[in-house]
Amino acid sequence: MMQMSHYPSAIAQAAQRVNELDSQLMAVQHQINRFEGNADRAAAFDVDLKNDAQRKARRFEVLLLNHEYQKAMDAQIQLTMEKANAIAHLEYLRNQLSVAKLEARLAIAQQLTDYESRELVGL
Repeated sequence: MMQMSHYPSAIAQAAQRVNELDSQLMAVQHQINRFEGNADRAAAFDVDLKNDAQRKARRFEVLLLNHEYQKAMDAQIQLTMEKANAIAHLEYLRNQLSVAKLEARLAIAQQLTDYESRELVGL
């Protein structure tokens, strides 16, 4: 366990990492939305498609063939997992700080109790 004075900076760094991953996730989501919008547009303006089921199938086909879309989806999955791990690490650090504070309080209370006991005995 690290010293209590080091926890604030470690917690800040962990929170910053969560924010960075969140930003990267938003960028990937924007890219995915753009790919999906392009697929929707391609399916919507295809005059050979007769109904919504055919348009949905065409949209799926366009997205399936788009390797950049597949990479973006993989990146989204990876970043989501990294963000979950970063959040878990942040909570771990926060909980460690809470434990360190409780241990410090306990040590102070024990010292005070020992001091008062010695005074009562007359040492």
